[in-house]
Amino acid sequence: MLRTHYWQAIAVCTLLLTAPVMAETPQEILDGFTAQAKTEAPDFKGFDAERGKLFFNNTHGNDWSCASCHTSNPADVGKHAKTDKAIDPLAPSANAERFTDPKKVAKWFKRNCGDVLDRECTSLEKGDVLTYLMAIK
Repeated sequence: MLRTHYWQAIAVCTLLLTAPVMAETPQEILDGFTAQAKTEAPDFKGFDAERGKLFFNNTHGNDWSCASCHTSNPADVGKHAKTDKAIDPLAPSANAERFTDPKKVAKWFKRNCGDVLDRECTSLEKGDVLTYLMAIK
């Protein structure tokens, strides 16, 4: 009896360890930015798609904007400005895998904000951009 339970427990643990990690939705990622924004700015009133669109398309002291690589239509395939490597569409409506892995979202926002701003983006900036990208149909 004990031996059976032992092997059942091993089997369950093996399944849990090998099961795929559940992906998040863009809305869940956005909810995380909302929580962060509320701690960064007590007067936070929400994200704005228009503000996100302006941020996405404008340069911020450097020569690049988000649109430099992701195009002014983030539902289209982009191209890296230096390497010419193709970049899958950024808008979740055109690429269902976008904004579903929190680690990738953090990695790419950190890298791309560094390229565009020479600093990390604030939660407000990230949330505005994601709100804009989620509004693209």
